[in-house]
Formats: sequence, structure tokens, C-alpha cells
Amino acid sequence: MTDAIRPLIAGNWKMNGLKASTAEFDAMLNGAAGVAGRADLLVCPPVTLIAAFADRARGKAVVVGAQDCHPKASGAHTGDIAAEMLVDAGASAIIVGHSERRADHGEGDALVKQKAEAARRAGATAIVCIGETQTQRDAGQTLDILRGQLDGSLPDGSTAANLVVAYEPVWAIGTGLTPTAKDVEQIHGFIREFLTASFEADGARMRILYGGSVKPSNAAELMAVKNVNGALVGGASLKAADFLAIARGCP
Repeated sequence: MTDAIRPLIAGNWKMNGLKASTAEFDAMLNGAAGVAGRADLLVCPPVTLIAAFADRARGKAVVVGAQDCHPKASGAHTGDIAAEMLVDAGASAIIVGHSERRADHGEGDALVKQKAEAARRAGATAIVCIGETQTQRDAGQTLDILRGQLDGSLPDGSTAANLVVAYEPVWAIGTGLTPTAKDVEQIHGFIREFLTASFEADGARMRILYGGSVKPSNAAELMAVKNVNGALVGGASLKAADFLAIARGCP
């Protein structure tokens, strides 16, 4: 991991969480002080909980984010949520381009880029997700796929303050499978080279998160890999004990 970059542990709750989940979030808030020296903590609950969680997190060592946004700031888009609305509710970061959005909703790189630009427009950090499928991996296309996603999804003029890249191999999400540390180092090194070439000094400071079946048992090994600047955590972020344990895995 790059020493100068403070790690970020981001929890993606996906379509999970009701009002009763406030108790679990409170447990995260209560335990956050013990890991705040190791990493920044971000929780992205469903949109129904953002405002309530943001209120509870005020002054604590956890910030709240969102899982998606619409490219436009307002308009006739029934059921959609603008980045400005999410920031108004208390979100400081927005995940865009997650593989589940790309697969389930047909979102391509151009739309992901528009959403990342919307997050920046609203004053939020965009966490842009990239990753290859098992078929693409087996065909030896991983770096080509990632290069295309990076080139098509990242807004021009991004900075280390408003852009985070999350590498999530699709075949590892929710499967319990993870790449080897050597594979992760190669891919994160490739992403770092792309960012540095595209954004110069800021590219060297941008956080690159690893995601895909991150759990307490493998967090320390993954977080020790060069150019791994934190994690985007799925299922394990629903439990305070697991989420905080992953943060404790940061060097």
C-alpha cells in the first residue's frame, strides 16, 4: 500500500437495511474511534436510510455515502435520485458503475462517466467501480477490459479529492473467491499506471480500493498489497464487528 495514501474502508449495503438496521450502524459508530487511526470509514446504505444515518454520524468517525445517482440534477425522471439530493440528505460519496448496475441495468462506461461527473458536480466523491467477468478473465482479457472501463468511465480533470477507483473482479463478488495477492498487486499496479498517466500528480494520490469477498480473514493480506488503498466491502459491511475488523486489517 502507498504509505502517503490514507486507506478507505467503504461498506456497500446494496439492497439491504431497514430502520431496525440503525442499531448495527450505531455499533459501527461506537467502535469507529478504535480504528480511526488506521483508515477512513464510509457506509453506503440504501437511500431510505441515508439521512437518518448521516444525522447519527455527525461528529463521529464514519461518513455516509450512496450507491448510485442519476446524471441530471433534476427533472422528469420518476424514481431516480439526483446526486444533489443525495448530498442534501447527507451523502459525501456516491458509488457509480458497480458491476451489478452494469449487468442488471445495462449501464455502460459512458453513463457511468456521466454519473461520476454528477457526483463531482454535487460536491461528492465518486467511487467508480471496474472489474472483469470470469469469462473475460479466462480469456486473458482482464487488462484490456479494465483499460476500456477506466478510459470510458473516469471524468476528465478528476482529482484525488473527488475520485476513487474500486477494482471488483465480478467473479469474486459474493462468491467467497478472491484473486491471489500477486494478481491483485499486478492489477492495482496497472490501474495506478493508468491514473498517473491520465491525471499526473493526482493520479499518484488517488485511492484504489479492492472489492470482492473482502472479509476479516483476508483483509490484512489484501490491505498489505502495494497500491491497495482500502476496500469496497459488500456483505461483510452489514455487521459492525466484521466491518470494523476489516478496518483493523489496514497497516
